Amino acid sequence: MFSCFIPNASGLTRLDNQPAVVPADALWVDLLEPTLEEEKAVEQFLTIDVPTREEMKEIEASNRLYEEDGALYMTLTVVAKIDTDRPITAAVTFILARNRLITNRYHDPLPFRKYMAYAERHPSVCSSAQMLLAGLLEAIVERIADVLERVGGDLDELSSGVFAPPSRESKANRVSHDLRAAMERIGRNGDLLSKARESLTSLGRMLTFVMQSTAVVLTGEERSRYKTLSRDVLALADHAAFVSNKTTFLLEATLGLINIEQNNIIKIFSVAAVVFLPPTLVASIYGMNFQHMPELAWNLGYPLALLLMVGSALLPFVYFKRRGWL
Repeated sequence: MFSCFIPNASGLTRLDNQPAVVPADALWVDLLEPTLEEEKAVEQFLTIDVPTREEMKEIEASNRLYEEDGALYMTLTVVAKIDTDRPITAAVTFILARNRLITNRYHDPLPFRKYMAYAERHPSVCSSAQMLLAGLLEAIVERIADVLERVGGDLDELSSGVFAPPSRESKANRVSHDLRAAMERIGRNGDLLSKARESLTSLGRMLTFVMQSTAVVLTGEERSRYKTLSRDVLALADHAAFVSNKTTFLLEATLGLINIEQNNIIKIFSVAAVVFLPPTLVASIYGMNFQHMPELAWNLGYPLALLLMVGSALLPFVYFKRRGWL
């Protein structure tokens, strides 16, 4: 489907019924999983070539950011479905052509829905297609900032749980005992963070391309807005790098704790083997079937053998306890 937005005194008006052709006064045309007929209608209206889904997946800069016949084609990687267990990165193409904005996408990220509702109530975003694009990018940047904030908060909670003192009975301490769950949470956060960083990198390249392009003339206000966006993206990229380092540190620390737990388990089995080795030796000696064994004729031979086995087991245990190995 595709939606057309027409500017008016109160903001953008979204046409309820999909028109057969694009209205001449449409400022924003949004293609969401468009059909072949809808793509052709937009292409005929603006005499442009809308990239296909396969073309949008290209990662080369020349295929993502380019100018053709006075129009700017920009494909951005946007992180989506961050509130689910499987966040994804979706490609969204922005086209600036003849003071109109065309967006082509096959996913519906939250920033688009929020910005559509915002644009319908604020006429200031309707001054130009460049202002519309800046507003959309700001909504995407804000969403990425929310992602980084959420990941940072979750890592703080994980850190307090993993490194909590053993004597403290709290929810965070219970997390430290389930290192598998902690590893899974770190992995999910790391995956979401990597997608957010990919989106920030794509945003930075796109903003630089828009500001350096000669096909679209930016006003002073528009250029200032894009510069502010570029600074925000750089700041978020630095923060994302910090959170990424924290994720790596927490992952290594959790792996270290898992190794310590495994070593403790192996140590317990090793001590148990050493403790039960002397009693096993005593039992093996007196379990021999030789005729000439003087102890077999003693009346107290059996209880003395038991005492010898218990004593030989206690001595290593007491020694290990004093050495602090248990």
